[in-house]
Amino acid sequence: MAISATSTSLNKEQREQAWEDFGKEHYDMVIIGGGSVGAGTALDAATRGLKVAVLETRDFAGGTSSRSSKMFHGGLRYLAMLDFRLVAEGLRERELSMSGLAPHLVKPLKFIFPLEHRIWQRPFMASGFMLYDLMGGAKSVPMQKHYTRKGMLKLSPGLKEDALVGGVRYFDTLVDDARHTMTVLRTAAEFGATIRPSTQVVDFEKDGDRITGARIVDTDSGRTTTIHGSVFVNATGIWNDEIEKLAGVEGKFHVHTSKGVHIVVPKSVLPGDVALTFVTEKSVLFVIPWGEYWIIGTTDTDWTMNLANPAPTRADIDYILEHINAKVKRQITYDDIVGVYAGLRPLVAGSSDSTTNLSRNHAVARVTPGLVSVAGGKYTTYRVIGADTVDAAKEDIPFDVPDSVTTDVPLLGADGYHALANQIPQLAKRLGISEKTVDHLLNRYGSLIYEVLAPADKDKSLLEPIPGAPAYLMAEALYAATHEGAAHLEDILHRRMRLAMEYDHRGVECAEAVSKLVADTMGWDEKARKEEIKVFTDRVEAQKKAEKELTDESANKIEASVEDTRPDVDTSQDR
Repeated sequence: MAISATSTSLNKEQREQAWEDFGKEHYDMVIIGGGSVGAGTALDAATRGLKVAVLETRDFAGGTSSRSSKMFHGGLRYLAMLDFRLVAEGLRERELSMSGLAPHLVKPLKFIFPLEHRIWQRPFMASGFMLYDLMGGAKSVPMQKHYTRKGMLKLSPGLKEDALVGGVRYFDTLVDDARHTMTVLRTAAEFGATIRPSTQVVDFEKDGDRITGARIVDTDSGRTTTIHGSVFVNATGIWNDEIEKLAGVEGKFHVHTSKGVHIVVPKSVLPGDVALTFVTEKSVLFVIPWGEYWIIGTTDTDWTMNLANPAPTRADIDYILEHINAKVKRQITYDDIVGVYAGLRPLVAGSSDSTTNLSRNHAVARVTPGLVSVAGGKYTTYRVIGADTVDAAKEDIPFDVPDSVTTDVPLLGADGYHALANQIPQLAKRLGISEKTVDHLLNRYGSLIYEVLAPADKDKSLLEPIPGAPAYLMAEALYAATHEGAAHLEDILHRRMRLAMEYDHRGVECAEAVSKLVADTMGWDEKARKEEIKVFTDRVEAQKKAEKELTDESANKIEASVEDTRPDVDTSQDR
């Protein structure tokens, strides 16, 4: 399925049209938040025939939804918590995305779980993995397989021999979280949703207790307008409590934030291709293959400071290095690290008996007429969370709302993907690029590959690699601006392409060439283009400095000292 340039609000002209529409149209549902939950809710609502608007303060997936461990997983560790419902739900959704909804984005990934104890651990883990397989974990991928120490070292020769006595192989999946969320939003736009980044809610309008409108600010220009709708959905995740305070309502649950940090290192530092899972005293440590790199994480610590830019610290990185180096032969050092990122988990704590424990389950509540809040959950179950949210919002919509159909709605790029994946050699010859590049493009855009490369028919330079990032084409950077809703240089380098985590220059060496390429499309004059580079570069340098600090407080101070791409409007006044 292709998408026409006039059917979405995901480029500069369409953002302008969306702003005009927001000020004069009445929507059935206005969703605040363009992360995975907001995206899933938008797609669910749009495919039920609702008139939908999505307001994102920053960039799509600009917060938690671009900073995960890059997996759709069934939640194997939740079996130990006896949360069978959550595991079964996760496995069902993982299978649905991998096999039908997004096979171009969600890929099967082989894991091994090293065993450290000879007698009790293997039968204990075997029973857990068997339950995992029977609940749906082995529907389209192989069931668990057990290995001796020798067999494990063949799969992952970089492991220390004394770090394991054997192991178990199982499967989960790999996904580019930011790209997936953006694609869900584009698919919602294909079904009529109006979607706009750089749009912050700063106040609400009420008729008695009912929320009827929201005052919004364009964070790029400073202009304001008011949007009206039958129901507003607070899908802001870690900002949930702030939005409820802004609305002057007491929520049914509260969100606590937990920081998770990952490091990115070259593939060469750890021989092998399979993902690894270790359990530490505080968290689960994953080692995830990511192209030519490994993503290693995560941590799990409380965070109470800057929600937009949580700062990784030297203490976080030391924790990861300490635990991975206890397991591998070749010790990983700071010099090996090419990227670091920190994300915040929205953990739900309830104010009623039904949601009293800190949880990774999602919670949905109608907190006042016209306002529904949703938070928590796992990225894997974004579709279920969206459907539950629309069901909860139906009470405020003045007509009968059909049932959810998103189990049967493939994301953009999914239709035709498998056929194209069988034609890589032929496609490479036809398109004039390498087979490796075709594979790269198919696994990012699926059947939209022709749309991505269409401008190269007239400008062959778009088939050249991006300077400083040879894995990506110039055409991809342009496509991010023309079709994928990028409004700033940071959006392109951080989330449409993952240059800031895949190269040790963090995208800085790409900024000049990419900014020149997209300047006309973005409407930047030379002054604006240079300002985009400066803001991006300053933020990169601030994070690199923060990574050397030992405490959250000192790292946060450094992060907060530089200008943000989209500065927040202050809404913290007493109400």
